[in-house]
Amino acid sequence: MRQPAVIVIGIGEDGCLGLSSRAYNCIRQSQILVGGQRQLDFFNDYPGRRVVLAKKVKDTLEGLRDESGDHNIVILASGDPLFYGVGSLAVKIFGAEFCGFIPQPSSMQLAFAAAGLSWSDATCLSVHGRSIEGLCQKMRRLSKVALLTDQENSPVRVALHFKEYHDAQWDAVLCENLGGTEERVRRLNLEELSQLTDVSPLNVLILTRHANWRCPPAFASEPEEAYARRIPKLGLITKREIRVLSLAALQLPSHAVVWDIGAGSGSVSIEASRIANEGRVLAIECEEESQGFCAENILKHGADNVRLIAGEAPAALEGLDSPDAVFIGGSKGKLDALIQFVWQRLNPGGRLVINAVTMENVSQTVNTLNGMGLTYDVNLVQIARSSLLAGKYHRYEALNPIHIFSLSKDISL
Repeated sequence: MRQPAVIVIGIGEDGCLGLSSRAYNCIRQSQILVGGQRQLDFFNDYPGRRVVLAKKVKDTLEGLRDESGDHNIVILASGDPLFYGVGSLAVKIFGAEFCGFIPQPSSMQLAFAAAGLSWSDATCLSVHGRSIEGLCQKMRRLSKVALLTDQENSPVRVALHFKEYHDAQWDAVLCENLGGTEERVRRLNLEELSQLTDVSPLNVLILTRHANWRCPPAFASEPEEAYARRIPKLGLITKREIRVLSLAALQLPSHAVVWDIGAGSGSVSIEASRIANEGRVLAIECEEESQGFCAENILKHGADNVRLIAGEAPAALEGLDSPDAVFIGGSKGKLDALIQFVWQRLNPGGRLVINAVTMENVSQTVNTLNGMGLTYDVNLVQIARSSLLAGKYHRYEALNPIHIFSLSKDISL
C-alpha cells in the first residue's frame, strides 16, 4: 500500500518516547516536518525542513500543498489529530486520499484516566479558539462535560462565566500537563476554581453536576412571575401560554439565529435560546427600562446565548447576522416597514411569527402580508386561567385575545 504524501501524527507530552515505531519511521522518511514549536523541539536533529505552525495555521498548510506532490510531509499534532485537532483541516487542504493519520490517546482520554472517571456518558466541548458565548446554554441539560480551554477562555474564566449566569451546580476536575513530568490533577468546586492563579495552559477541565441536580426539561415555559418585568397588571410580558404557541410556530432548529423584536422582559428570547441552544438569539428592545429587565433576566436564567440589542427596529437590525427565525412582539408603529425589512433579511427556509394584540395591528399585518403576496397562517388565541374566588371557589379569568401570524420563507428564494 502506497504511503500517503501527508501523515498527521499525534504526539504527547512525552515526545518521542510515546511514539510507535511506525510513527517514528514516518518522521525519519519525511522531508518536511510541520508542527508547533513545542512539538518541533523534540526533533532538533531532524535533517529535513522544519515548518512552525503558529497563528496562521491554514495559510501555512496551504503553502505546502504544492510541495506535497514531491515531498513526504509529516504534521505533528497533540493527541488525536482528528479530535478538535489539525487533522480535519489537513484533509480539506490536501485531500482525504493523500492524508494518513497515526493518533495518540486524545487529551480527553488522558484526562478521564487521570481523574478515574468513566467518559462513556460524557460530552466533549471546546472553547479553545472559540467564543465562550452560549456555553451555559449548551451545557444546560448535561451532567458530565470535558472542556478544552485556552489562555483567553481559561478554566478560571469558565468558572466566572458560570457564576455570572447563575449556574454554579458544578464540581470540577482540572487536569494539567497530561502525560508529562508535571502532570497535576486537582478536584475543586466552582468557587475554588474561579480563584486559581496557577493554571497551566495545557489542561482539560472536567465538569460534573452536583448529586442533587435535576436535569431541566427540554422545553418548559416559565410563569410570568419568574421574570423581572414592568408591572402594569401582569406586566408587559408575553403570557406563558402564548409563548408556548409562538415558539412552536417558530419551529426552531438547534443552531438557529433568532431575532426577537420588541423583546420587553426577554421571556421569548430566553425560552427560544433553550431550544436553539447551539445558536444565538438577538433580543431587540428600544425602551431603556425594559432593557434593564431584559439584561437582568438573561443573567438570572443562564441564557448566555442571548445578546441584548438596544435600539428601535428596523434601524437596530442593520448589521446583525441574518436570522433563521424572527418573532415580532412589538413594532412601535412601524409594522409595515418592519415586516418588509425582516422578510428581506430572513434566511431561505426561515420562519416569521407576528403577535398582534390590537385590531389596528391585526389589520396592518394582514394588509402588509397580502400586499407582499405572501401565504400565511393566523390563529386567534383566547386563553382563560382559573383564579380563586373568596378563597375556596375557582372561576375563569380571561386574558386578552391575541392573533398569531406565522409563515415560512420559500427555501428557493
